Amino acid sequence: MTGAEAEAAEVVVRRHIVVAAPVDRAFTAFTERFGDFKPPEHNLLRAAIAETVFEPKVGGHIYDRGVDGTECRWARVLAYDPPHRVVFSWDISPQWQVETDPDNASEVEVTFIAETPQRTRVELEHRHLDRHGPGWPAVRDGVANDGGWPLYLARYAALFAEDS
Repeated sequence: MTGAEAEAAEVVVRRHIVVAAPVDRAFTAFTERFGDFKPPEHNLLRAAIAETVFEPKVGGHIYDRGVDGTECRWARVLAYDPPHRVVFSWDISPQWQVETDPDNASEVEVTFIAETPQRTRVELEHRHLDRHGPGWPAVRDGVANDGGWPLYLARYAALFAEDS
């Protein structure tokens, strides 16, 4: 690996999982049931989360709504191509607060690839982490560790075990 490749690898987190579902169902579960697998403790609101909403369109948002009615919009939907791909911004700063400048946000791309009619490989790439500016390695480390994307994907895969 060259120095440039090593540097580029540091600003990207990649994870994948295979779920026991057809590709269209895997995509739908990811977008429509995002709040079912997003850990409730991953919360930027002062109140507990009543629901997490994933608006299924380019220009939509992913946001949490608190039990007190407050909302926290922490992502923007940048690409929406069912059932194959969705891209959203990660508008959360290294201080784990909402980032209001889109130029300081990273991106998460999730692709859904049919391995068989009943199995889908879900590939997640969280990229441009250095856009978060000083302290960006904390974002990378947070999403890469066991409490980040691996936890989300494990909880996501568990949705299909519950459904069977």
